[in-house]
Amino acid sequence: MKRLICRTVPFVMAAALISIAAPARAGVHEGDIDGVPYRVEVPSRWNGTLLLWSHGAYSLEFPAPTDISLTNHPATERWLLDHGYALAASQFRTVRGWGVVESGLKDQIALLDWFTANVGKPRRTISAGASAGGLVAVLLAERNPARFAGVASLCGVLGGTTGHFNSALDANFAIKTLVDPGLELVRIKDPEANTSNARGVLTSALGDASGRARLALASALADVPARYTSRAPTPKTLAEQVQQQYYYAAYDRGAFWGLNRSDMESRAGGNPSWNTGVDYRKLFARSSQKSLVIKAYREAGLSLRKDLERLNAAPRIKADPKAVRYMDRFGTPTGRTPWPVITLHSTGDGNVPPENQRYYATQVRRAGNPANLKQLYVDRGNHCTFSASEEITALRTLLTRMDTRHWPGTRPSVLNRAAASLGPDYQTVFDPDPEPGLHPTTPSFTLHHPSRYLRP
Repeated sequence: MKRLICRTVPFVMAAALISIAAPARAGVHEGDIDGVPYRVEVPSRWNGTLLLWSHGAYSLEFPAPTDISLTNHPATERWLLDHGYALAASQFRTVRGWGVVESGLKDQIALLDWFTANVGKPRRTISAGASAGGLVAVLLAERNPARFAGVASLCGVLGGTTGHFNSALDANFAIKTLVDPGLELVRIKDPEANTSNARGVLTSALGDASGRARLALASALADVPARYTSRAPTPKTLAEQVQQQYYYAAYDRGAFWGLNRSDMESRAGGNPSWNTGVDYRKLFARSSQKSLVIKAYREAGLSLRKDLERLNAAPRIKADPKAVRYMDRFGTPTGRTPWPVITLHSTGDGNVPPENQRYYATQVRRAGNPANLKQLYVDRGNHCTFSASEEITALRTLLTRMDTRHWPGTRPSVLNRAAASLGPDYQTVFDPDPEPGLHPTTPSFTLHHPSRYLRP
């Protein structure tokens, strides 16, 4: 099964048509800025709003996409262009791995400058993106507040890059300590071999109750839910639920067993992750997935207390201060937002758990701007799993706030009716089962209250 670190799936934005703002060079513009490819599309009747799209981080295990995405879902892109919105995206100098955050912060501003000089000055610009690109979208607006009028972050890593790697370290630390001490966690000597070994260990652990219990515990320490397919509900049996977590451990968070972690350490100048001072008993007690772990340990006849003691007694991993400083720069949002921000997240996301969104909301509240943030959720598993209808509805919500200075009603019933009013072409979502691709779905906005982020 081929997986991406941060697969970008559906997303984008919209609102009522606005009168044409300024002369512009309509059509498709492609080229490069200092060697970095870009793509821009401007409709013939541009309404003056530009959506600057930031893509996610693609895995180093696979080739980078050759096409430059302007949104996550082709139906969303068509809708935006048909309704007068201009779209622009840089491919970034670094396309794969977590170097996309550093690249995105530079390359997207360079593209915005190019657009203004060569196409026309936007009446307003929205910073938007998905996954790691959802983080880039927020950081761009925080660091260049005069250039943007609103932000849309889909499935964004808004708990920050440092916390994301620390959380993955916690899960992998549990696998190493409780299942196979031969696995490497940081400063990995042979990344490809270590990844292969880790996936073999995880696969073997699925074969018995003791292994499944420890996989469930490792997943819980990173708030990884037992829901990998996007449309199906959480499986009913314990073994099936742990198997869903296994896919995240082996192919999504598992990407940090090898090339993707080594690449980040190389960029950061050392290891940026640590678990010194972490009390795993307290961390587990706060996990959103602890009930599944308790059931799994009971079924296996193992002592959860003893395994938590083993984790707390195991040798810890220290971070390199230089690398931590790099991660702090690229980066964790501060929550300082003078413009409206909308976030959209699936409730069963195990790659970037929805607890990221709660942490960001806390940051915004501390900065004194809670009225500028609206957070929406859809009831699905997997990462960035939104239909075009849900993305468009979320973006209309943002644009209404930008136009009126007031958020419209966002009850799930209201949002689902709005999304359902769009045609069948807008009602598809990425699902890895029964085979990877876009599959029919229905609007699934829901109320959700994430737990506290475990490792900010």
